[in-house]
Amino acid sequence: MSQTKEQIKTLLSKLPEDCSLEDVQYHLYVLEKVRQGLQVADTEGVISQQEVEKRLSKWLIE
Repeated sequence: MSQTKEQIKTLLSKLPEDCSLEDVQYHLYVLEKVRQGLQVADTEGVISQQEVEKRLSKWLIE
């Protein structure tokens, strides 16, 4: 069985019995976005917490 089907089966087993189609779609969307983010982090690298704070300092309120 394909990895995608296995991931969907795992997701479905974790969701409540009364979940809607929209719930399933939302969870699939989130999983895909996380997967894409991890792929970007692997290929393009990440930045440090200090760099994030520096870049966002004009918007952060302390």
